[in-house]
Amino acid sequence: VQLQASGGGLVQTGGSLRLSCAASGRTFSSYVMGWFRQAPGKERTFVAAISWSGSSTLYADSVKGRFTISRDSAKNTVYLQMNSLKPEDTAVYYCAAKQSWRINEYDYWGQGTQVTVSS
Repeated sequence: VQLQASGGGLVQTGGSLRLSCAASGRTFSSYVMGWFRQAPGKERTFVAAISWSGSSTLYADSVKGRFTISRDSAKNTVYLQMNSLKPEDTAVYYCAAKQSWRINEYDYWGQGTQVTVSS
């Protein structure tokens, strides 16, 4: 699976962005998809995940109620809608894929896309 993230940019506090992650290669629809982020000088952390069917989602506490993960299997794409953005959301965002919801580790990673939220 090859993953290509896009949609990052510069936005003011309170603004919105939608990140996209286009997948190619093996059957996209069978993979759990996730978003992670890494702020400067910090470790990469989990943001959100969505099951292969889209029926289950999981969010980090810090983004609950503000971010929404979704997927379009027809387009082999997963999205991260980010609303009410805060300066602390500034980070490089990565999409990732894994074969099972029960497994913690992700098998495939895309390149990052920079999100910068100005105060």
